[in-house]
Amino acid sequence: MARITMKFGGTSVGDADALRRAAGIVRQAVDERHQVVVVTSAMAGVTNLLIEGARTASQGDGARYTAIVHALQVKHDEAIEALIEDPAEAQSLSDMIYGLINQFAAFCAGMYILREASDRAMAAVSALGERMCAPLLAALLRQTGLPSQPLDASALLITDDQYLNAGVLPADSEPTVRRGVLPLLERGVVPVITGFIGATRQGVVTTLGRSGSDYSATLFGAFLHSDEVWIWTDVDGVMTADPRVISGARVIPVISYAEVGEMAHYGAKVLHSKTVQPLVERNIPLRVRNSFNSAHPGTLITNEANATPGTVKAVTAIRDVSLITVAGRGMIGVPGIAARTFTAVAKQNANVLMITQSSSEQSICFVVPEDKSRTVVEAIENELAVEFGRQDIDRAWADNDVEIITVVGAGMRRQPGVAARVFGALGERDVNIIAIAQGSGDFCLSMVVNARDTEAAVSQIHKLVVLNGRENHPGSSPPGANGAADPQSAPQNASEGERLP
Repeated sequence: MARITMKFGGTSVGDADALRRAAGIVRQAVDERHQVVVVTSAMAGVTNLLIEGARTASQGDGARYTAIVHALQVKHDEAIEALIEDPAEAQSLSDMIYGLINQFAAFCAGMYILREASDRAMAAVSALGERMCAPLLAALLRQTGLPSQPLDASALLITDDQYLNAGVLPADSEPTVRRGVLPLLERGVVPVITGFIGATRQGVVTTLGRSGSDYSATLFGAFLHSDEVWIWTDVDGVMTADPRVISGARVIPVISYAEVGEMAHYGAKVLHSKTVQPLVERNIPLRVRNSFNSAHPGTLITNEANATPGTVKAVTAIRDVSLITVAGRGMIGVPGIAARTFTAVAKQNANVLMITQSSSEQSICFVVPEDKSRTVVEAIENELAVEFGRQDIDRAWADNDVEIITVVGAGMRRQPGVAARVFGALGERDVNIIAIAQGSGDFCLSMVVNARDTEAAVSQIHKLVVLNGRENHPGSSPPGANGAADPQSAPQNASEGERLP
């Protein structure tokens, strides 16, 4: 018997049909004699509606949040009516969900009066979607014959007071999770836990920020010593490229946490590095699977980094970035220029995505999000005003018409010819490379190119480098095989930033 923590994303519980599929997946795993812990997101679109209602209320729009209250009631009533056969169970669920929707209306009314939406209040509002969905999914499981109980993660995960991006306190949370969940598993009960939320030591509700539901699942998986964690979403797994852009993208059967981390950093919408950390530390495998195509095995993510034929497993692109350049002949041999440059960047809370420097030390180039470019350049000019005045530095400027292309794969640094194949592929399409960076790690090579060349660059690398190295690899899946990599095979409206490449 294996213990599996399953997380269902927003589209995987998005409506009655999706909830029915999710319940069937859980039922099958239990029938195969697995212990199952379920972590659920809100139904698709619900969290966005909750946030919109709160924000518009704080801006003085009473009509919009009132309309959203009605829309939430209709959405959940339709799901209950379609799924729950027992009238008493259906009425109980409806009453519970109406109570939560009334809480939402009360929050919005307060924000409307105050014209303010504090982080603490927004966290309480954002958490309501999961708290509506978990009891519904648990009731559906009971209807299939599985004992099931919903659990509110605000009573399990203890966090700091960064209400909208809370940090979980593992030493406090792990014993609380084990006390709250293990007795249910021992009695054969399937717990259905709200993802995305926690609470401070004082019991104030918090949310876990980007990829919060995924992060909840990996925390529960780690704390409960699960054998595996499965993330159910609406694509067949981690892909060799974005299937919305590259029609021939394929599922990667096995990939390492380190490789996934590089893909996430460089634009692929995969699992956030924070999400996988609890599993990395305990060497727990994770699977990414498609709830709309549950027969497909998906992608297995492990600690072990295995090189594959051709070495390069995926190509990603990150858009909406700017290349910042600080240049001047007087920079040569002057200590502290780089340190002061990046101190200025840090003061603007700008994330540096990539860095490169010429060996002559006459220039430093780095990439930041485009919306930070103007303030970053201004900050550098202020920080290095003396050096500009004596012309040690000629100028600092931003190029906003660029994007980053990254190829990812274990063993790239040790494999001769990988860079030559990548650069050769780009040369065939007359793609000019503006800057290049390869860290001392073993997993990626990044290039800055003109934005107009991005699609051609990604397509060419995918065709000539990624697929050419995989075409005889027995683990690879061609487009459409077993439903793999067909961007039309499942809904494409993933919520809460949960889409995978």
